[in-house]
Amino acid sequence: MKQRITYVVTDPDSFKPEQIDVQKGIKGKGDTYVLTRVKAAKEHRITLGLDELVQAPIDIEVLKKWHELHIRWAPETPDSATTPFTSRVSPGLHIFYTPSTEIKNPDLCQDVRSVFGSAGTHFKCTTSNETAINMPMLSERFTMSTALQYFSPLSEDNWHASKLATWLQEVTREISTPSYVDIDYDAISQAVVCTAVWSSGPRVGWTDQFTAFDEESTTEIGVLSHEPNTDAEDIQFGGFLTVLGRDDKPKPTRFQTPTRHYPLLNADPFNPNKTPKLSPLSYKASVNRPTGLHPTLTLTLPAEHLTAPDPSCKLHTHLTLPSALFIDKYQFSDPLFLASHHLTALRSIAGATDLEAPDWVVPEWGSAALFELASPEEHSDTSAPAGGDWNVTIPLHLRYQPATSASHAPVQVPWPVVFWACRADEGEKHALNPFDRRHLGYEALFGPKTRFMHVQPVSERGADGGLTRLVETIDVPVLDTRKVGWVEGGTVGVVVIAFLGLCWVLFGRTGQTKREVEKKKQ
Repeated sequence: MKQRITYVVTDPDSFKPEQIDVQKGIKGKGDTYVLTRVKAAKEHRITLGLDELVQAPIDIEVLKKWHELHIRWAPETPDSATTPFTSRVSPGLHIFYTPSTEIKNPDLCQDVRSVFGSAGTHFKCTTSNETAINMPMLSERFTMSTALQYFSPLSEDNWHASKLATWLQEVTREISTPSYVDIDYDAISQAVVCTAVWSSGPRVGWTDQFTAFDEESTTEIGVLSHEPNTDAEDIQFGGFLTVLGRDDKPKPTRFQTPTRHYPLLNADPFNPNKTPKLSPLSYKASVNRPTGLHPTLTLTLPAEHLTAPDPSCKLHTHLTLPSALFIDKYQFSDPLFLASHHLTALRSIAGATDLEAPDWVVPEWGSAALFELASPEEHSDTSAPAGGDWNVTIPLHLRYQPATSASHAPVQVPWPVVFWACRADEGEKHALNPFDRRHLGYEALFGPKTRFMHVQPVSERGADGGLTRLVETIDVPVLDTRKVGWVEGGTVGVVVIAFLGLCWVLFGRTGQTKREVEKKKQ
């Protein structure tokens, strides 16, 4: 097993090398690394060979079904973004995969329930052939594309109840909720890579201890700081690296690398050598109230900060919708309709797009869509005054829901991802980045020379003191099975009354006509 633990210091001025201590054991065995109160973002990456999966919740037989398997999970609560951990997916469980050609009709659903299932978890998954959706791709040769995609809501409580979360807590010795978790496997490397990221740590900082127990396991620990650099497409780090059992003390390091996912930064115009800070640009998603059967998703961004970081950049949003909601793609072929909603185009849509089918006959988990958004500088109107908000609206439609023992059924809408897609001249070198993150559902919709500058969601506290949830809930009216007797009785009564009324009109009028004819004869 190989472990790589990286701390990216959030306040370089407050960090001191004395907060790191390497304590030597006997002949390299039992070396201990101690970190004391370091305020930083943390990434813990674990690499396992197939013969090391005995304790992991995913076994070899499960992995043999897939040529590629990429699992992404994100919680419903926002977290601060720290370079280089700025890429995002919508909250929930995302699985991108390509089946192995050696196994006929492999089933993903059983594996999902086995690894992530718990008492309160429901997955819309019958068979992977029916439930998964085909991934749209720019090119069949584009290596960031898998064949299929599956998504399901998965709350923090359900995540912590899963076998995978329990195993991850044991390995990382960290019980707090990660900002995201990635699991990657491909048949070529024959290795499983599990990555957990915490964008922020305890209030007083991280105090961790790691010990090297055997020569077969490798533990590499880095404490890095994000540094300024002159290349707009690169990120630069400096700090200390330590390999337990090999290094007697932390070794200084500095490196610069191109990056696929880049944060929106504001450089200090008076001090270019100072580490730039994150841009204040953020977005908020909401659904109009009352929603009706045609809800509208609104993305709100501050207009004063909504300026493209580069002339090649275009603003986009990627939606992940459950099967209860769908997008009418034909609406977005009208330029005037697009302009009225501050949209430029619907660039891609995949999954369940049937306009008439109720939810219970739709086998797919839902749909995914990519929109290019308009920005204030592209519009000559005054809909976004200086200092005001820029609202982008996306019309959605609800499917009829199955009957339940309630008058309404909740439908959860995860917040979409918002980012600038910009040209990257060094796009082919992105894979060299040690923090490179792929298979998020939208990279394959762009060319390889693209970098993504992510807009972060707002992090606000509500009236109850809790953070804003990155999920909107819609209460959809459904047939209440508790009152179905009244509905049936009322329906029968209306039919009977209507039938009697029709009989009276037909036969009553006939009798009256006969009497009038007899009177005329007399």
